[in-house]
Amino acid sequence: MPDSTHRTINNLQAYWMPFTANRQFKEAPRMLVGAKGMYYTTDEGKKVLDGCAGMWCVNAGHGREQITEAIRFQAGQMDYATAFQMSHPLAFELSSRLANQLPSTLDHVFLANSGSEAVDTALKIALAYHRARGEGNRTRFIGRERGYHGVGFGGTAVGGIVNNRKQFGNMLGGVDHLPHTHNLEKNSFSHGQPLWGNELANSLENLVALHDASTIAAVIVEPMAGSTGVLIPPVGYLDRLREICTKHGILLIFDEVITGFGRTGASFGAERFNVQPDLMTMAKGLTNGAVPMSAVGINNLIYDALMEGPPEIIELFHGYTYSGHPLACAAALATLEIYEKERLFDRSAELEPYWEDAVHSLRDRKNVIDIRNIGLVAGIELLPRDGAPATRGYDCFIQCFKEGLLLRQTGDTVALAPPLIIEKEEIQRTVEILGNVINSLD
Repeated sequence: MPDSTHRTINNLQAYWMPFTANRQFKEAPRMLVGAKGMYYTTDEGKKVLDGCAGMWCVNAGHGREQITEAIRFQAGQMDYATAFQMSHPLAFELSSRLANQLPSTLDHVFLANSGSEAVDTALKIALAYHRARGEGNRTRFIGRERGYHGVGFGGTAVGGIVNNRKQFGNMLGGVDHLPHTHNLEKNSFSHGQPLWGNELANSLENLVALHDASTIAAVIVEPMAGSTGVLIPPVGYLDRLREICTKHGILLIFDEVITGFGRTGASFGAERFNVQPDLMTMAKGLTNGAVPMSAVGINNLIYDALMEGPPEIIELFHGYTYSGHPLACAAALATLEIYEKERLFDRSAELEPYWEDAVHSLRDRKNVIDIRNIGLVAGIELLPRDGAPATRGYDCFIQCFKEGLLLRQTGDTVALAPPLIIEKEEIQRTVEILGNVINSLD
């Protein structure tokens, strides 16, 4: 056994933190030790207003006893059950409840454990569908610039955030990308959906002409691109993508890991923007962040196409050890009950006008070059410093945390996406802290 006599326990060095400048963090750690309602508690006993729902996850607020009790009860009943040729009742109950909430054509659910897994699952299902129909030559995927689809090899390949791609290469052959829709000259400071930019969807026709529709399996986009800094789809943009995909027999995948469960002022972005995808990924808000879980919603045509073979044959040779984990199912069911009982999706829609006015009040603050909003989410883009991009955004994130507000930072954009239980007074507090911090930055 290794000699641990001289090792320092909890010296911060063993944990290689994800998406973090580890050396920078460990010089000045920011530790959270508790959470309840709208607030985190730091190791110094300070309350921090959660302006980003943890990581777009905690839509019903922190420390919900109903979710805690559901997890506790299930752990006492059965801690784990394999999903391979076996199952347990909660997996079926959850899938049925989810299917009832999804767009009308998505009647089937595949359970996974993270947004990244959900995306890779959706891509695999798309390939399997075309192969089952005798179109196995449809292997190409179309993503979008500035899109984020997780860290799996498939999700990274179809994603369009440069830093997620440059270190590891393309990883998946036959991938192309649509242009993103962000344009400061045309649609800056839009309230809700921008009026300019729907014509950018026609770029898909150009890619079809380049590659031929017979080679393209699916197009994958976030209805609202979140991790890149909150990019709202222009009016008619998603409708046009749907039209082109249908015309050419291409599947349309909505990545709703961020936009799902009330974030856009509706149950899902598909409902908010009234566009039906063929496949939909979800995670984060599915369990209110309490237990890792994700899912893929699948339409009837895809599912039925894969059910044509002999009944004893595995239709989709794919899955995960923890698919439909009992504790995750319990947490998800309790979460969905809270959403329904407290009408949190409706609440998101009702608060949207107040939220919109509040965040756009920051328009005249120093170095603010754009504000974007939909539902209960907003992106405030700051002017990059000469020769030092992303530093003003990072300084804003750090200073806000010191002042008692947690937000998300991506480059020089800070994102707000609070739990849907937020009160108007907390919205004003959020805007007050952020506004003062922005004005204080050089």
